[in-house]
Amino acid sequence: MSRTRIKKIGIITAGGDCPGLNAVIRAVVKSAIREGIEVLGIMDGFLGTVEGSARPLTGQNVSNILVLGGTILGSSNKDNPFGMFQKEVSGKFRVVDKSAHSLRHFKEWGLDALVVLGGDGSMTISSLFAKKGVRIVGVPKTIDNDLVGTEQTFGHDTAVHVAAEAIDRLHTTADSHHRAMVVEVMGRTAGWLALRAGLAGGGDVILIPEIGYDEKKVAEAVRKRHGLGKKSSIIIVAEGAHPRKGKIVVDRVVENSPEKIRLGGVGKQLADNLEKLTGIETRSVVLGHVVRGGTPTSFDRILATRFGVKAMEMVLQGKFGQMAALVKGEMSSVPLSKIGGKVRTVPLNHELVLAAKKIGVSFGV
Repeated sequence: MSRTRIKKIGIITAGGDCPGLNAVIRAVVKSAIREGIEVLGIMDGFLGTVEGSARPLTGQNVSNILVLGGTILGSSNKDNPFGMFQKEVSGKFRVVDKSAHSLRHFKEWGLDALVVLGGDGSMTISSLFAKKGVRIVGVPKTIDNDLVGTEQTFGHDTAVHVAAEAIDRLHTTADSHHRAMVVEVMGRTAGWLALRAGLAGGGDVILIPEIGYDEKKVAEAVRKRHGLGKKSSIIIVAEGAHPRKGKIVVDRVVENSPEKIRLGGVGKQLADNLEKLTGIETRSVVLGHVVRGGTPTSFDRILATRFGVKAMEMVLQGKFGQMAALVKGEMSSVPLSKIGGKVRTVPLNHELVLAAKKIGVSFGV
């Protein structure tokens, strides 16, 4: 495709927020301006496409946003144009397809292409729009690092850094009171965040969704440390981790959301059971959304910038219906059709799992 045919593009930050979104926006806008291309920032994720909410982005708009967490465009992880939840008079919700509203606004805005920053849900939606003729380029975003097709997503490194720093602080208070501390982190059904944060923070036990754990084995690891004169034990548990013969702990069910099941509570449950099994005072801490916020690490700023530049290159080259990806350390691209609805989990023979085992970390098995 000739570069002269691309005159105006839109950009969306969809799904849950994470550090690095603004860095991608900045890279896309700066790259576009150099090519004489206008950029329209669509507000609040895909909701903005339905409501027609957008604003022009210029060099001035993106000045100094490299270090900012969150997104200047706003986001939403509940609004899928192909399945919007509409509340009836009765109080019940029904699902309505409002993708036609989005398509109409794309046309009214005069967009030649759309850049979507998001995770698996956002890439699924992008793929559906691509099938309707929308020229879309995806950019992989999630702190969970569970998106297939790319070695790493931006936002993940910052989440690991924040979680590890929190674990560092918990070591000292745990030592002071001779306690075991259970630290619950996000990650949904993939253990990348728990695994990396646990290794970086010196966790003694790391429990991930990919390896069903035995509470008695976890208790055994804690008692063993206590018997060796260790003052404390730190257990890192992913929100999607579960006992070998048990189920994932669900915090709540949100009916008017594409992602109805909200995980959470495994940390408290595990802490209560460990205290009974070991006789050692055990407390639980949920890091939750803390790891989603704040300034992105230098690694994420660079990765996000690379993704933004790559996305703009793909637009200029006409590589639509694809997502920018990091493959073997280099920028590449993968079809959107191969991404949505899938989860990139931790292989049981992954180098990090093997390294953790070799230094004595227990996985509760």
